[in-house]
Amino acid sequence: MGNSLKPVLAFVPSNKCQKYLLEDLEEMPVDKMVDLSGRQMRRLPVHICSFRELVKLYLSDNNLNHLPPELEQLQNLQILALDFNNFKALPLVVCTLKQLCILYLGNNKLCSLPLELRLLQNLKTLWIESNCLQYLPEVVCELSLLKTLHAGSNALRSLPPQLQCLQELRTIWLSGNLLAEFPPVLLDMPFLEVIDVDRNSIRFFPSLAHLPGLKLVIYDHNPCRNAPKVAKGVRRVGRWSEETPEPRKRSGAVIDITLDEKPLLPPAAKTEPE
Repeated sequence: MGNSLKPVLAFVPSNKCQKYLLEDLEEMPVDKMVDLSGRQMRRLPVHICSFRELVKLYLSDNNLNHLPPELEQLQNLQILALDFNNFKALPLVVCTLKQLCILYLGNNKLCSLPLELRLLQNLKTLWIESNCLQYLPEVVCELSLLKTLHAGSNALRSLPPQLQCLQELRTIWLSGNLLAEFPPVLLDMPFLEVIDVDRNSIRFFPSLAHLPGLKLVIYDHNPCRNAPKVAKGVRRVGRWSEETPEPRKRSGAVIDITLDEKPLLPPAAKTEPE
């Protein structure tokens, strides 16, 4: 019965109800972390915003669609997890948290990101996978310290040329989008280490052999006619990856890589800032 009460009590502003939701969390934890994931909350208990030294706040897997303005008090916050909620727009108060290093926004209903996101100049990892993005918001290209971008499972058809301004970007995950061609801008990003374009609609791959930092390219599940050429030592995951870049047939069928050869997809576990 307790679990069924929580979604109802989340709407009740009384101190008693708020304390029930927080399970007697009256003082900031010693580890400066609060995890309220999976509580079926529809509103964030404002009491949390009084923990001004908080470093990590996990609000994943709730029913949130807005955040209180008091969240701005958490100016020491480095990790904020808002994934698996009901956000149709990113609350602007998030953009006031200038110490954020990692921001999880996956599995929401976002169609865009606000220009104010550019204020998060310490952001190193951004998760925006499984949203409703038809284009990559250009404001992402202004996050100069960004190292990892998870933008899979959206409806992206291209990437903005401004993305090459992100000289710190090392890993980009674009699996499960609507890319009909390999994004040309990625060819001008020599520091990229991991490129994932799995499960798109790419029919032809240009050579990636000129990218000196590349370590792994995942291009499986595309209707491609060739494998991307890569420099020696670069790991490829996709059709003909263990053979020559051109398809070789055996008994009339194209040889595919076995499933157990494919590395794990981006981990679901929350990561720490570097």
